[in-house]
Amino acid sequence: MLFYDSIGPNPRMVRMFMAEKGIDIPTVKLDLRAGENRREPYLSKNPSGQMPALELDDGTVLAEITAICEYLDETSPAPSLIGNAAEERAVTRMWTRRVDLNIVEPLSHGFRYAEGLKLFQNRIRCIPAAAADLKAIAQDKLTWLDGLIAGRSFICGERITLADILLFPFLDFFAGVGQPLNPDNKNIAAWYDRMKARPSAAA
Repeated sequence: MLFYDSIGPNPRMVRMFMAEKGIDIPTVKLDLRAGENRREPYLSKNPSGQMPALELDDGTVLAEITAICEYLDETSPAPSLIGNAAEERAVTRMWTRRVDLNIVEPLSHGFRYAEGLKLFQNRIRCIPAAAADLKAIAQDKLTWLDGLIAGRSFICGERITLADILLFPFLDFFAGVGQPLNPDNKNIAAWYDRMKARPSAAA
């Protein structure tokens, strides 16, 4: 296998997942700022031009972060970061989808349409007028999540999962570029500190 890596929270999420699983995969670094991911030969492997991607031994290319992580979880030894039983897997996937749609997506677009506009305006359709509202949506949902994880070590309970590994690198990245953590969300703050202390956070 070959992992196509770059700067940014998306590749970091997969690196964290691999670190938690103890997986080591040969890596090729692409220069995201220079747009290396938006031209050949990378576009032949991943027509979306997004980062990261995982090329399997048979030439198949996986290019969505949750799909990459699910594949790695199913093809590598325990511990599973999705779940060992149907109910555990369903709960993890439920929370991963909630985190992705309600928090990660508005966080990301809020950045792309504001602080990241110069980088993204010639690559995707940007809506600068929507940036503030998208950031507010993400903060509203973080406050919602804060109430739901009271008394838990992780989003799904006492086990770290794909949902935690998805959320952390995005919160960590965007906190430094216009979307700081709300200190009133005490449960999110404590969860964030637990995640930041994990060795995988350095991936």
